[in-house]
Amino acid sequence: MRIAIASDHAGYHLKQRLIAHLESGGYAVADFGTDSDEPVDYPDFIRPAAEAVVAGEADVAIVLGGSGNGEAIVANKVHGIRCAVCWDEISARLAKQHNNANAISIGGRMVSEDLGCAIVDAWLNAEFEGGRHARRIGKIEG
Repeated sequence: MRIAIASDHAGYHLKQRLIAHLESGGYAVADFGTDSDEPVDYPDFIRPAAEAVVAGEADVAIVLGGSGNGEAIVANKVHGIRCAVCWDEISARLAKQHNNANAISIGGRMVSEDLGCAIVDAWLNAEFEGGRHARRIGKIEG
């Protein structure tokens, strides 16, 4: 599985931890930046990561910021992305099971690095349930 990952300055440290965690698990990770905790404009990094999923260059994306809200908004502006803000393992699992989220957003100021890794694992290991959820996603993508 190929994972696109991007962050702003507030999510940078969590991004670095997640890259190491994912690569140790055998995932291919494409880092779309940023490369430090110096202030940046998050759309410059988040949009290219989301676009990589739609272009087929990555299977899924993980975007990170302070709260994760702005990053999710940017990702969801890319047609074909379903990005969910996740704050715990349950929200991550349900994002995949019910919404077939192909991207998640996590707030680096909201969760610990250990919890961030657990959130990503819960999302990656969950499976879309289909059924009534597929019908609802169809109405979103209309």
